[in-house]
Amino acid sequence: MRSRAFGRTGRHVGEIGFGAWAIGAAWGTVDDGESIAALHAALDAGLDFIDTADVYGDGHSEKLIARVLKERGGERPFVATKAGRRLPKQTVEGYSAENLQGWIERSLGNLEVDALDLVQLHCPPTDAYYHPEIFERMDRLVEQGKIRHYGVSVERVEEALKAIEYPNVASVQIIYNAFRHRPAELFFREAQRRNVAVIARVPLASGLLSGKFGGDTKFEADDHRQFNRHGEAFDVGETFSGVPYDVGLAAVEKLRPLVRGDATLAQFALRWILMDDAVTVAIPGAKNPRQALANIGAASLPPLSREAMDAVARIYAEDIKPHVHQCW
Repeated sequence: MRSRAFGRTGRHVGEIGFGAWAIGAAWGTVDDGESIAALHAALDAGLDFIDTADVYGDGHSEKLIARVLKERGGERPFVATKAGRRLPKQTVEGYSAENLQGWIERSLGNLEVDALDLVQLHCPPTDAYYHPEIFERMDRLVEQGKIRHYGVSVERVEEALKAIEYPNVASVQIIYNAFRHRPAELFFREAQRRNVAVIARVPLASGLLSGKFGGDTKFEADDHRQFNRHGEAFDVGETFSGVPYDVGLAAVEKLRPLVRGDATLAQFALRWILMDDAVTVAIPGAKNPRQALANIGAASLPPLSREAMDAVARIYAEDIKPHVHQCW
């Protein structure tokens, strides 16, 4: 798998990573044995970037990762986690030095390390990006040796652009996929100019871009694709990238004929993301080894043709853009 420079950290990571939200919670039934096998399979295949958060299963995702890495020993992958969503309500005041310290200590324990590779502020309120003291507190945690680097996970392009004005923000995680194009308009170019790593999350639009769903697909009650369809629990953009389900299904049928050879639609969608060299790593989730290896396989696909890229742009403009483009 090809590697890309992770911004100005001095690290390089493979362009497909492992998104570990699904092995924690909020994606229906998950089997720990399968989750552990998925992580092992991915790491055996050369994957070297894992993204998690302290709230995925209330720390369960972090603990599973620690267990797998302890079993394996040897060189560790780059493990990114997040902090901030443990707040009962998102406020600027919640990102106090005391709270940040507490969240970091908890993740250090869950991941069983002395220092965290990367901590991302986990979609804080927009106003937080206008408070330099929050980022100064992260600087202090770096100085203390608790974290090596820090970044942000954002909902909005506005937040991403504001975050990278802070000189020590090493990375930005943002939703980017065939149903969410806006980050590439301005933010990606600014991130490249400032040498900031870009982590593309929700790369398959919560599975819509796998092409495996239909109008009659049933999601479990504890799956956010059921309980957050309209933003009841958190930002609706995190579920199906904010695209109305029926609209997304119709657009998927227009994308399907673009897939060539033995590739799946999911692999095509991942390869589309990697066509932009501003993206450092895409982080699809996986609940089992088959999914993990299929995700990694997308990196070996040949570049998409100009015709395919134009077709995706056209489908986005005609079917998806009115629903999402100006919202995030």
